[in-house]
Amino acid sequence: MSGRFVRSSKYRHVFGRPTRKDQCYDNLRVSKNAWDTNLVKVNPRYLSVNWEAGGGGAFAVIPLEERGKLPERIPLFRGHTAVVLDTDWNPFNDDLIASGSDDGKVLLWRVPEGFTLRPDVEPDEVQDIAPVGKLSGHPKKIGHVLFNPSAENILATASGDFTVKIWDIEAGAPKLTLKLGDIVQSQAWSANGSLLVTTSRDKKLRIWDVRQERPAHETQGHSGAKNSRVVWLGERDRIATTGFSKMSDRQLALWDIRAPREPINGFKTLDSISGVCMPFWDDGTQCLYLAGRGDGNIRYFELENDKFEFLAEYKSGDPQRGIAFMPKRGVNAHENEVTRAFKTVNDSYIEPVSFIVPRRSENFQDDIYPPTFGLKPAMGPSEWFAGKEAIPPKISMASLYEGEGLKEVTGVQEKPTATTSAPEPKAEPEPKPAEPVAAKKAAEPVSTPTPVIKPEVSMKEQGASMAAMVNKFADKEDDAEPVDDDSSFEEISKPTERSARSADNASPSIKTSPWQQKEEAKSQASPAPASPVAAERSTPTVSTPTTTTPPASVGSTLQSGTAVAADAVHREVSAIKDLLAEQTKIIAAQAEQMQNLTAEIESLKAKLG
Repeated sequence: MSGRFVRSSKYRHVFGRPTRKDQCYDNLRVSKNAWDTNLVKVNPRYLSVNWEAGGGGAFAVIPLEERGKLPERIPLFRGHTAVVLDTDWNPFNDDLIASGSDDGKVLLWRVPEGFTLRPDVEPDEVQDIAPVGKLSGHPKKIGHVLFNPSAENILATASGDFTVKIWDIEAGAPKLTLKLGDIVQSQAWSANGSLLVTTSRDKKLRIWDVRQERPAHETQGHSGAKNSRVVWLGERDRIATTGFSKMSDRQLALWDIRAPREPINGFKTLDSISGVCMPFWDDGTQCLYLAGRGDGNIRYFELENDKFEFLAEYKSGDPQRGIAFMPKRGVNAHENEVTRAFKTVNDSYIEPVSFIVPRRSENFQDDIYPPTFGLKPAMGPSEWFAGKEAIPPKISMASLYEGEGLKEVTGVQEKPTATTSAPEPKAEPEPKPAEPVAAKKAAEPVSTPTPVIKPEVSMKEQGASMAAMVNKFADKEDDAEPVDDDSSFEEISKPTERSARSADNASPSIKTSPWQQKEEAKSQASPAPASPVAAERSTPTVSTPTTTTPPASVGSTLQSGTAVAADAVHREVSAIKDLLAEQTKIIAAQAEQMQNLTAEIESLKAKLG
């Protein structure tokens, strides 16, 4: 039997662990309404469940610590005159929740302090919870409600009147209206809250520039007749959709929001099961979870190089109609839990499923718990409506692990998502006349991975070229000792190496946004007239001329000894050092690749032997 190459991933062995029945949330009456929503929503304190209630609509809020069989009569959140279709927790306040209903109303609720499902009163005296606010504006049912993940008190509601309204909860009024022309099947915000993506019954995928009330992109989505879902992949400029083909096969697709005419690598067929796939994105692990509506399985993929790599599948004989995933700040880092799902079973109880990275160490695993979003918004509603784009501050997962509470590790980050709305293409050509080369290079962020793969020269040739460069200017460096000062190769190479590494880790939506390109072009163009030496240093070291200028600059140093010649020598020395740093980095990368290949060959030999 031949050996098989195994992709390296720290999440390759993630497994789903079910919960014992006595630790589940039992004796529930989950809504049997056929509307396609997740039925349940969760935050680190509470779980909301669409309830099967007579005499109007209601939903239940369950404190997470109150496990086991619930009483027959519990306090419900009651106020709608028709069935509740969707709920959503406020991302910046765990006590606030919004609900949408078949009665065309949005109600706002606050969980009372000390709320419990087992109050010390007789069952007949249990009091239901009343709403604290009402938003009226849709004439038909409201199927989806979704809070903005960046701005405080901004809510998007999708209705049967074929529109999505954007509400300012503080003002209690809709400020923006997006007209789709058909029923919205799902919606998702970008991380900075500036864009909204929707799927609808007309099979269109639309990416909305919300504050302009028009789609920045509109394209054909999944071709099947059944519902499709969409999820935004965190701070990336990528979205994922699930849907059906014309032959009713379930599909998964990855889209680039800058060019969403076709999905990246096409539509991927999953299986032929009839239930809708509910997608959930975990930004900390860069993993996508797909939960089947009507089956009991949850499969998960890792996004790598614009491709969903299948990891594993949690299989269960208990089918789920609704499911919710815990925000990252609510997981149990002491058990290496990376996420937790809450699935409905038989419309009678909810079972938590923990997804765990198996590790022996009992210490905090910082590599699987990067900083995550806390409870502080990036902006208020007035700033958002004025056009601000920013990412909320992040908190340290280590502080939660140590029991120190929420500790911020970053401030508000102004990181717009890439878009092609009307104002940005007009503004793009402005920096080009001032610095055409810099603007051209700033406009090529998609090719940033190529420098790592580009060098195909052998290590011997690279070493020879480095030695030749050093020997060529060795005596000139000695003549210009005072200019060299006490600078070292390490001090120059560190910033170069850090920028190359951060390009891989940073969000593509940040690196490729037109707004970022303009800022980079301006920052590169501003120092150019003040200092030609600094301008040349800002250019890549590979394209620095090394034949004509060095002899002239050294000759002028020996003849005139002026400060200009000294600057030229210093420039050439810096160019050599930058080249050395770049070559050293390339050699290190190739050595690492050789080690990996050697290890793989050894493992293959062992398997074959």
